[in-house]
Amino acid sequence: MSKNGKTGSKSVTVKQATLDLLRAFGIRRVFGNPGSTELPFLSDWPDDIDYVLALQEASAVGMADGYAQATRNAGFVNLHSAAGVGNALGNIYTAHRNQTPLVITAGQQARSILPLQAFLYAERASEFPRPYVKYSVEPARPEDVPAAIARAYYTAMQPPCGPTFVSIPIDDWTHATAPVDARKVSREIGPEPEAMKALVAALGSAKHPALVVGPGVDRAGAVDLMVRVAEKAKASVWVSPFSARCSFPERHPQFAGFLHASPAQLSDALREHDLVVVIGAPVFTFHVEGHAAIFDGGATIFQITDDADAAAVTPSGTSIIATMKPALSALLDLLPESKRAAPRGRTLPPAPQAADPLPVEFLLHSLSQAMPDGASLVEEVPSHRPAMQKFLPMRGQDSFYTMSSGGLGYSLPAAVGMALGKPKQRTVCLIGDGSAMYSIQALWTAAQRKLPLTIVVINNSGYGAMRSFSQVMQVRNVPGLELPGIDFVRLAEGMGCHAVRVSKAAELGEALKRGMAFEGTSLVEVVVDSAVPVLYGQKH
Repeated sequence: MSKNGKTGSKSVTVKQATLDLLRAFGIRRVFGNPGSTELPFLSDWPDDIDYVLALQEASAVGMADGYAQATRNAGFVNLHSAAGVGNALGNIYTAHRNQTPLVITAGQQARSILPLQAFLYAERASEFPRPYVKYSVEPARPEDVPAAIARAYYTAMQPPCGPTFVSIPIDDWTHATAPVDARKVSREIGPEPEAMKALVAALGSAKHPALVVGPGVDRAGAVDLMVRVAEKAKASVWVSPFSARCSFPERHPQFAGFLHASPAQLSDALREHDLVVVIGAPVFTFHVEGHAAIFDGGATIFQITDDADAAAVTPSGTSIIATMKPALSALLDLLPESKRAAPRGRTLPPAPQAADPLPVEFLLHSLSQAMPDGASLVEEVPSHRPAMQKFLPMRGQDSFYTMSSGGLGYSLPAAVGMALGKPKQRTVCLIGDGSAMYSIQALWTAAQRKLPLTIVVINNSGYGAMRSFSQVMQVRNVPGLELPGIDFVRLAEGMGCHAVRVSKAAELGEALKRGMAFEGTSLVEVVVDSAVPVLYGQKH
């Protein structure tokens, strides 16, 4: 083999070399919305690679993100030049924050007319998606394209995972190149032994330790390991602020609850703990300003993360850089069985009562009862997340997904990608009316493919989170928060989906049951009480 990874003297086209790489990497689907600069890549498309058509580029990236999380392999996306990348940037940013492995390609005008600022060209194409991609390039020569895609794949899959980007001129695909062999690149990073011994000693001497688990645990498929560590350490378990995955079973007796993104409220929740060990999460993600007493020295802080940047910005304590499985396995082996009494977890509230207008809490509890075993929930209801955490507890590994970015328009297409990646089980998308309108066209792809997907739209006729934050920030007369007159049933039916609307509590259970059992994609629009939800403990 030569030094550049190319073998022999056999010549193939850039397109053939790229398709062979995708097969070798186990990539069986390409997500995209085609444009003229992509046509040579898409011509005579092979039968063994599924082209998943999205009706807008942000949806293509969201679908690839959900599919990549479901399959734990990189999603491959094909976008249309600068305009398509621009449309997709919001969900590229979300993929960056989600640490989802994606290989994103975009068309570019022919090399010969680039100096003339041709129609549909991208100026400095590799700079456009930065800094939200791990690697970005427009190869200097056509024959370098397959090697660039290979590097993009290896980089995307290295922890912390994330999106990468390759810009490809329209005339590169037919050029001759040498094939590029797929290589094996390891992805696990072991922890430093001395740092682990220090953590074990700290856990042994702590009186009331807390484990703060983040999305990195579930991404790594290490939730069972996390449970065994928590039980052996007899530590309380909290979820990190804005965790986009479920890394600990939320009905477990040691589960203490969810940490706020308010520095003061997070510090107050952890006040009784003399040791805080953050695993698979930043220390900490905040959303509002305030004094973080947690960093004043009252508690010893350790962090286990596969993200060196997250370790670098941690303001206090010791960070151990490692991937989750080797770190948690080492911790489990080194930890003695604690003699502490097992901590008491949170107490779930009683089931909410039915009422009209329909309370969100009643909807969430009903949804918890209706979801089939093994279903995955993809969520985008930021204004109702506190209620969801009380009345819709998640089971653990591979049960819950949302966006780490706070940017809307992710979860509906991500649920489509999730359903493609998990075709033998039900995917449920729980989404707000405002959120749904960002990527509503993703319904068409789901309907065309008859995916096992149920979309539950919480319709409170407005941007509920913004209503709430206007109260938190004590601002009034804010325009643009109301969304009257959107008919989600007609929108869904127009794209080929089965759809019903529910406005009475008595109708809800049967509607959810039918939606979960529907053979294909079904949407249930639930009109709820539009009362402003409580975020960060505000009073009103």
